[in-house]
Amino acid sequence: MAAELHVELVAADRQVWSGEATLVVARTTSGDIGVMPGHQPLLGVLESGPVTIRTNDGQTVIAAVHGGFLSFADNKLSLLAEIAELSDEIDVQRAERALERAKAEADASAERRADVRLRAVAVR
Repeated sequence: MAAELHVELVAADRQVWSGEATLVVARTTSGDIGVMPGHQPLLGVLESGPVTIRTNDGQTVIAAVHGGFLSFADNKLSLLAEIAELSDEIDVQRAERALERAKAEADASAERRADVRLRAVAVR
């Protein structure tokens, strides 16, 4: 039996997702990284971007993550995000309005958050 990868995606205010996976892809300050069971231990800083989780039952979970850290050891991956939301929780029209408003106000950080939400929805 292949080793299992236990994943915990936690935001500052809640546990977003927890379960077993075969692969997790996330963006770090060093670039995109894929983590599978048996990966070398690592600690990294998360960049804003979509996180893709391939579950053991063949499903794909997409989350918009805005900053944080990831840690992997003993086939346990913890993604500790400042803000995180599952793609199916994202209101696309609200995110589009937020993007337009951020561009009009030249608010780069709000623009980045809205863009990540829209990219997470597009991936699903």
